[in-house]
Amino acid sequence: MDTYKNFIGLGVAGNFALHLEQAGESADFKDVITEDPNGPKGMFPFYVPNREGQLGIYPISCDTIVLPSQPCNVQPEPEVALICELEYDAEGKVSAIIPNAFGAYNDCSLRIEGAAKISQKKNWGEGSKGLSSTLIPIDTFEKGGVMDSYRIASFLRREGMLMRYGEDVELTGYSFFYSKLIEWMQKQINTQVDFGPLEGIGSYLRDAGCPKHAIISIGATRYTHFGETNFLQEGDEVIVVVYDNNKYCMNPILSMANRNAFESEGISALVQKVVRG
Repeated sequence: MDTYKNFIGLGVAGNFALHLEQAGESADFKDVITEDPNGPKGMFPFYVPNREGQLGIYPISCDTIVLPSQPCNVQPEPEVALICELEYDAEGKVSAIIPNAFGAYNDCSLRIEGAAKISQKKNWGEGSKGLSSTLIPIDTFEKGGVMDSYRIASFLRREGMLMRYGEDVELTGYSFFYSKLIEWMQKQINTQVDFGPLEGIGSYLRDAGCPKHAIISIGATRYTHFGETNFLQEGDEVIVVVYDNNKYCMNPILSMANRNAFESEGISALVQKVVRG
């Protein structure tokens, strides 16, 4: 899935209540002061095109998660990704973020203590991230648009058994969404400094030649008890489903997940087999 090799990959941390606490990451942000205590904590890079080092490795797959070669707890993070256009001013600062499509995304993460930056947990090589090959066009990224009626659910298949992994939640349940999220992201990209677990996002964009497109994952949902306490094993299958609640309730989504066959209308599904690197 090389479609997005020229897109910069960014993520939003802490945009769903209690996720950071469940992931054991809230302490990482203890010194980060935000304008809104209920809002996201910051942004992080997971892929920077044409960059040397770990962040320059293209991590996105639509069908596989590759576990790191060194033993480590690895946990899916069911999310929604926005496929965006970026515009810049004369100084190279982002002047507009325009979401054109959205889809199911897995911000798979290493659960390691002592990592200095969020990005060190996010990209360990090829096949460390997931994006559905089925994306849904965005008519308008504001209340009254297509995303109003969408929800996100996630599952893990292990030894033939299907378990709920993340909570089934509406996209409008994100702490920041629509124009509030866009305005916050634009400000964060342009002003976020290298501090604590965060990095200066603007410098990554300028170093990459001001990419015109971005994949932005907007935050992980809360886990079920099973999801919070179970990490990936070789042979598992991770399933993230973004679905139109005007067309489907949970029962047909669960049935499709059991059959591993998803309808195309009103659904963006990501199914990834977990393999050993």
